[in-house]
Amino acid sequence: MEPSMKGQKRPLGRPWRLKVLGGPPWLRRPLPKLGHLREAAVARMSMQSTNPPKPKAPHQPPGIPKSLSCQRRHTLPASEFRCLTLEDAVSAFEIEREAFISVLGICPLYLDEIRYFLTLCPELSLGWFEEGCLVAFIIGSLWDKERLTQESLMLHRPGGHIAHLHVLAVHHAFRQQGRGPILLWRYLHHLGSRLAVHRAVLMCEDVLVPFYERFGFHTMGPCAISMGSLTFTELHCSLRNYPFLRRSSGC
Repeated sequence: MEPSMKGQKRPLGRPWRLKVLGGPPWLRRPLPKLGHLREAAVARMSMQSTNPPKPKAPHQPPGIPKSLSCQRRHTLPASEFRCLTLEDAVSAFEIEREAFISVLGICPLYLDEIRYFLTLCPELSLGWFEEGCLVAFIIGSLWDKERLTQESLMLHRPGGHIAHLHVLAVHHAFRQQGRGPILLWRYLHHLGSRLAVHRAVLMCEDVLVPFYERFGFHTMGPCAISMGSLTFTELHCSLRNYPFLRRSSGC
């Protein structure tokens, strides 16, 4: 038993130790100072901030090939509509030659004529590109007379208010997918945004007349243009009847 401290003064220079009753000897050790605890906590926090845990790689769902998950994100647009340029002339001619020469034996436009129109009026063309490759296109020019003539096949009249659609062609690998109708609707949409263009005209074989009538074209009778034994029907489409096309020019 330790002697009672009652009535005794605290000795100078000696730390005062509290008595723990009924406890083991190791509980009598002095508690660490508060300042030491704060320093230890700050040290731990600084170590965590300088050595943050490495993020885990996201788990790839089963059934997805790794090659697809590692593809580049910044690539060419999957699908794009834009006006053609001279650099697109060869690709356009290759598509047109396969589409028309194999069936009709002629091309609406040959390579020199494609380059001619893309030099003078590229804004009257429209191409559909898939990952940078041309898959379908329309080429047009301006005309200034009521009906098409042989001259309209080779001339662009800058002062005209009629858009002459020379050719619509789709790459053979992308046919039977509804791309022709979508491209034609986009092209009329594109023409509708140009206030100087009042009408769209074209010539086609009789079998294609119902296709163009779905887009507002009306038959004007036999076309004055013929190519060998081939004859055509002339169709007109007034863009003034489609004010919504002028309000929305998304192409």
